[in-house]
Amino acid sequence: MGKFRLDPLMLKLIATVLLASFLPARGHFVDFFEWLTTAAIALLFFMHGAKLSREKIIAGGGHWRLHLWVMFSTFVIFPALGMLLVWWHPLPLSTEIYTGFMYLCILPATVQSSIALTSLAGGNVAAAVCSASASSLLGVFISPLLVGLLMNVHSDAATGHFEQIGKIMLQLLVPFIVGHISRRWIGAWVERNRKLIGQTDQASILLVVYSAFSEAVVNGIWTRVGVSTLLWIVVGSLVLLFLILAINLAAARLFGFNRADEITILFCGSKKSLANGVPMANILFPSSAVGIIVLPLMIFHQVQLMVCSMLAQRYKKSGEKLAAQPAAGKTLVESQK
Repeated sequence: MGKFRLDPLMLKLIATVLLASFLPARGHFVDFFEWLTTAAIALLFFMHGAKLSREKIIAGGGHWRLHLWVMFSTFVIFPALGMLLVWWHPLPLSTEIYTGFMYLCILPATVQSSIALTSLAGGNVAAAVCSASASSLLGVFISPLLVGLLMNVHSDAATGHFEQIGKIMLQLLVPFIVGHISRRWIGAWVERNRKLIGQTDQASILLVVYSAFSEAVVNGIWTRVGVSTLLWIVVGSLVLLFLILAINLAAARLFGFNRADEITILFCGSKKSLANGVPMANILFPSSAVGIIVLPLMIFHQVQLMVCSMLAQRYKKSGEKLAAQPAAGKTLVESQK
């Protein structure tokens, strides 16, 4: 049985939140961190574009039924569950926290952990690369539209939403495309320095979290969020994750997907991206609200990693048993000859 443990990124996120709680950015430092955060986000998506191999996209692109279901799960079923949660209000949480849950439900899938867990469990890795990458790219357009349609965001109707989409395209999509185009020149360097690029990813997220929580601390976030609230967010995250995993598993078996594709659907259709969600929240929501809105996303991110890691290990072990069965049968037949 796997152990529940915090991944290194989550430990760094906790440390960043504590730093922002005791030493929030104030005065001229706010402007400096806003500029630094924008530059870091652009670099983050530039590197994402540079990492994405066209060959892998083509290899996994043929599984259109799988990709359609993953997109449906990510951008239709998940938001529907979020709307149900907000309407039902089953947990003793504030409206702002429910807004955070709704926001995480409309985000695209995370790329790295979806692929890593699919690989560990013995799923269709090529399809996972294509599906998770497509989700991440489509999320740049779809998530802001869903924010406008499903959430009460303070902006000037359509003009405000189109302006937000424009900002997201400029800060996220344009660097991504430039990075992907640059792959022909820097692709080899990127492959050799994946660990360094992973550290750049983390640094970008931590900068955004520090800026967001600095603003939230100045506006009194910890007078509104206590230990009981954090525990209820964990409960909500577990329920949400269980529901989406159960729906994806049932759908994969109902539609006759093989075992490898079932694993891909399960892990790509149940993830929500911290790497996309935090920078996007920084653009979509007032700076004073970003800290509390991304709190459910940060906790859900850790919950999904722990639960899905255990699930991937179970798939791996069952796959090893299935692989061993024909070999055992062959040995038995040979011994009887």
